[in-house]
Amino acid sequence: MSSVFLPDEAATIAFAGRLAPLLISGDCLLLDGDLGMGKSTFARALIRARLCDAALEVPSPTFTLVQIYDGEPPIWHFDLYRLSDPDELIELGIDEALAEGISLIEWPDRGAGVLPKDALLLSFAEEGEGRLVRLSGGRVGELAAAL
Repeated sequence: MSSVFLPDEAATIAFAGRLAPLLISGDCLLLDGDLGMGKSTFARALIRARLCDAALEVPSPTFTLVQIYDGEPPIWHFDLYRLSDPDELIELGIDEALAEGISLIEWPDRGAGVLPKDALLLSFAEEGEGRLVRLSGGRVGELAAAL
């Protein structure tokens, strides 16, 4: 496991910017943490950095459940907060997302049993005035060494 302290929103955006170019097709990032911990800020910043478009509008997929961004590979941003059954992920295209793109998944606990066990888990938690992000699973060793 690895962790990074993010003292403010600017640090969260910078961290997402460092991680974005390291991701490859098939990577799945599970963004876990309570409301207000910076998951959406991180996801928006990562998408903008990966697509090299700082002005890109990145709406929260809270109501649509998924937003897809064209890129090489495409980025699938899921927000499972309103998901009523993990099997709904199949209808949302999770299989295609995992096979062909980079997947960012907020509220991963709501997709239990459907999401890959080898995903990279980023757990966001309050730490003093900032946030501590713990990284585990997936390619954490390789990614942490490159960060």
